[in-house]
Amino acid sequence: MLSGSSMATGIAYVSIMTETISVHKMSGARIPTDVGEFTLYVYHNNLDGEEHLALIMREPGLEGRADASGNGAAPPVLVRVHSECFTGDVLGSRRCDCGPQLATAMGRIAAEGRGIILYLRQEGRGIGLLEKLRAYNLQDIGYDTVDANLMLGHQPDLRDYRIAAAILKDLGVASLRLMTNNPDKIAALEREGLIVSERIPLETAVHAENAHYLDTKVRRMRHLLQLERPEAAGARQTQPVSMARALSPLHENGEAGHALDDMFTTLPQRDGRPYVTLSYAQSLDGSIAARRGEQTIISGPEAGRLTHRLRAQHDAILVGIGTVIADDPQLTVRLVRGPDPQPVIVDSRLRFPAWAKLLRGERRPWIATTEAADRARQAALEAAGARVVRLPSGPNGLVSLPALLDYLHGRHIRSLMVEGGATVISNFLAAHLADRLVLTIAPLMLGGLNAVADLGRLNGQVMPRLAQPRYQTLGKDMVLFGELEWE
Repeated sequence: MLSGSSMATGIAYVSIMTETISVHKMSGARIPTDVGEFTLYVYHNNLDGEEHLALIMREPGLEGRADASGNGAAPPVLVRVHSECFTGDVLGSRRCDCGPQLATAMGRIAAEGRGIILYLRQEGRGIGLLEKLRAYNLQDIGYDTVDANLMLGHQPDLRDYRIAAAILKDLGVASLRLMTNNPDKIAALEREGLIVSERIPLETAVHAENAHYLDTKVRRMRHLLQLERPEAAGARQTQPVSMARALSPLHENGEAGHALDDMFTTLPQRDGRPYVTLSYAQSLDGSIAARRGEQTIISGPEAGRLTHRLRAQHDAILVGIGTVIADDPQLTVRLVRGPDPQPVIVDSRLRFPAWAKLLRGERRPWIATTEAADRARQAALEAAGARVVRLPSGPNGLVSLPALLDYLHGRHIRSLMVEGGATVISNFLAAHLADRLVLTIAPLMLGGLNAVADLGRLNGQVMPRLAQPRYQTLGKDMVLFGELEWE
């Protein structure tokens, strides 16, 4: 690693292998605050285009800089590297500890009379405000802050502290006392050649709104916090959901149950086509979404983990184009360890969007369409990495499911998980092409889009039923599963 600064140009840089990150101090101004007077500087950089900020009380001068004579280093500077949190810093949200940490850092610097706060534009641990709000909605139904990010297709933490290191070097800081609870932040700055001589904790009050969040930071992100018990802090009396632990099926009374484990034995083999598992979540009234084309989170985090375990069990995973457009799924295995299945999309009119996350995954999608689909659209999707397969149409004008299963079997796909949406689920049932059902039922009413259409109208034959059905509670949901039989 090479690092350095150019005082003549006002540009500091950090070079890692062939990548050079440079920061340039722009305008600054005096900012009087309730705790004292600071100077605020805006920094431009060549990495992310964001305007990162440095809030300084009394220019540190030579403090924290290496002695120019080589006779040692001056005392380290008190520093807080703070990532932007609009909800906590500006609105005072009690969901996190960001606002209190920023206020505490400013107060400590004011008490000491000098120091630096770097305010990095990395909202929501780097995923942005929009995605953070979506993560909040997942947290409200039981996902922790790590798994909410994973469910949305992000890593738990996307922040990059190399810009922070470059700004500190531009300010002449070589050694610092860092206000943080995050060991990864310390390690990141030290990798850039800075000396973190001391970690100064930033403790915060634990209450009902932030107890689960803080607990997750300690358990899953290794933050160095000393937390009082949630009960003592007035937290919710329900235990926060932990998805770091391995899936262990439990009945509500806490006794070990093995029903769900029975699903993860070796799957049967079918002659001429893959073994097909239908797996989806619905409300008590049979709805899989509030409205057609609208993403609706129905089941809880435990069921989400079960879904990912099922994905890892199958060679391929199939959804319809409506699900791709509404949910923009990745169809990968993220909440458990296991291989990603091959994504298969049923798209009879080739409406697959160019912005879909599936085009950026390691396993590019196989898109099943009909002969009537647009050729130019096919060429564009194939150029983006997708495999477009033209198959015969069924009586309804949609992709023939028997032809699709035959194609998959010829590509060594021996097991297929079908997740939806409603049209796909109904068509697999109507064609008698489903072997197993794993149905998660959430304890709520939606009055929305039903999972299964009128099979009598679609097929005019017998209705399926579960042979030897089994069920088990999982969190607040109930999982019903078994082999499908046709009488």
